[in-house]
Amino acid sequence: MDIAVLQADALAVAADVLVLKHAQGLYGVDALVVQRLDSHAAGVFPKVPLPPPGSASLVDSRGLLGAAALLFIGVERLGDFGYAEIRAFARRTLEDLADRLPDTSSVAMTVHGVGFGLDETEAFRAQLAGLLEALQRGRFPPALRRIAIVEHNPGRAQRLQRELAVTFPGGAIDVPRLQGRADQTLPTAALRTAGAPSRDKPHVFVAMPFAKEFDDRFHYGIEAAIRSAGYLCERADMASFTGDVIAWVKQRIDSARLLVADLSGANANVYLEIGYAWGRGVPTVLLAGDQKELLFDVRGQRCLVYDSIRSLETQLTRELQQLGTAAP
Repeated sequence: MDIAVLQADALAVAADVLVLKHAQGLYGVDALVVQRLDSHAAGVFPKVPLPPPGSASLVDSRGLLGAAALLFIGVERLGDFGYAEIRAFARRTLEDLADRLPDTSSVAMTVHGVGFGLDETEAFRAQLAGLLEALQRGRFPPALRRIAIVEHNPGRAQRLQRELAVTFPGGAIDVPRLQGRADQTLPTAALRTAGAPSRDKPHVFVAMPFAKEFDDRFHYGIEAAIRSAGYLCERADMASFTGDVIAWVKQRIDSARLLVADLSGANANVYLEIGYAWGRGVPTVLLAGDQKELLFDVRGQRCLVYDSIRSLETQLTRELQQLGTAAP
């Protein structure tokens, strides 16, 4: 069975079924799909039925999307949709299709969890692990030959493609061999521990602006140093989400070994997260691209000032080593 990460628009990707979640609210691709279908209903078609947790809705795309059909799976609210839930969601995707559309030969789905703060690699591994569980158990459409995980962001698509190539060289899953494993375990330790165990893995929470110009600093400077120290690296877009996700942010800061904060741009949400971490006694490491950007609140605090992404990674790696916070 072929499996691939595609850098593409999920609304345009050709597939028998595009799988989406309904997290008791609409976000990202889910919202775009519903908006397109409902805006073209014009009283001829009913609005897209959005399922509660534990239920699913199979919808004809009416020729408005690349996929012929849509499978909406109802899940927990976004703030409760963690690594374990991603794994269960992916497994249920194939199980539901085995019952509803056994002739399905190609499935497309998006990446979950990375838009509101979960560790990108760990969330992706949890999704892969869920798919493999369904394949192991023989709970998938018999005609299924291709699974495409679609990501619009080029940088993220490339990172996930590299991760997938490590797990499945050649982009193919040997399903008979997977089902024949006597111990019923997944192919790698990284996949076996992605999901429910992920929540208890040591993690560092990163407070920084969730803007495109900060992407390289995060992925190649901050995240690289944190993951090399043995941690999951989590970061939330505080500007885009409220309610349950704010509660999730507080919980993840509470349980973090460390909070790393980039003060560049004097972002108000970053200062809010730093203040919360200080109030909860969570150790912090402060970063800035320019000393002049520091507000009076933190000018008396030690801050690592960097002038390049390489400098950022080097300084943060050294700081983690000196703090003795590296995960065992």
